[in-house]
Amino acid sequence: MNATSATSPGAMDSESPTSQRFAIVNGDDFGFSVGVNQAIVKAHREGVLTSTSLMVTGAEAEAAIALARQHPTLGVGLHLVLVCGRAALPAAQIPHLVDAGGNFPNDPAKAGLKYQFCPAARQELRLEIRAQLERFRQSGLKMSHVDGHLHLHAHPVVLDILIDLAPEFEIRAIRLPFEELNFTLKLDSTRWFDKAVGWWIFGQLRRRREPKLRRAGIHCAQRVYGLLKTGEITEDYLAGLIPQIQAECIEIYAHPAIAIPGEPHNGTPGAGEKELEALLSDRVRDTFAARGFRLTQYGDPRAFPPSR
Repeated sequence: MNATSATSPGAMDSESPTSQRFAIVNGDDFGFSVGVNQAIVKAHREGVLTSTSLMVTGAEAEAAIALARQHPTLGVGLHLVLVCGRAALPAAQIPHLVDAGGNFPNDPAKAGLKYQFCPAARQELRLEIRAQLERFRQSGLKMSHVDGHLHLHAHPVVLDILIDLAPEFEIRAIRLPFEELNFTLKLDSTRWFDKAVGWWIFGQLRRRREPKLRRAGIHCAQRVYGLLKTGEITEDYLAGLIPQIQAECIEIYAHPAIAIPGEPHNGTPGAGEKELEALLSDRVRDTFAARGFRLTQYGDPRAFPPSR
């Protein structure tokens, strides 16, 4: 990267002429570890990353908040943790959600079934979601959007709670995964059945909940890419994906990381470094530009005008 390309995308785009296409490039798991924090800041300062999602219960959440304050052009949303992580509330307050140590289960399917069919868990779920939203508010950061670890925020029960709490916590945008299966299969047809199942499930969730979000005045990008290639958002993949996209307002999310000895990984070993490399790629930046995409954030009113 040369010195001029290190300009943050948010600052660069504020000086650009009006465009009809917008791309949000988000780094998930901000606050998970020192290595994740470092990768997200690097990808924002030197690459195409414009946005991130904060795990308020992450081991390095306070450090992430401090970094966000130092980089005001970085959009920051809440990465709601309801599986594979720690709760904000004490275990005694939410015994149907967590173990004695305050940890959520590691199985998203099991967690989702409990949230759907256990009344006690649903009551506690509202308390925990409120607690994580409140912790984000206490950070003093402006919340650009909400998404969730392993997309548990898209669970119908969870999403309805978020919609109910949206006016109080000023939730203006929520990620709803939705992408074209054939775009990914053209580039990588391995594990096609698993990809098709994931595509169908989240497509159904989107179709059933997007109208409710719209009625509540909550935005979502027209397309969200990342689900079908989780942990594999490489330079080659983005260079092949972006030219296929026809939507005007999109999000691409990744999990960039820098490996630090002794720290846990937020994905398979080596995946975070490959995704960071993709987000730092001039080839990827040039592909966005060639397709007319303006790099932006969820808070950009040009990407989400009131009439949309």
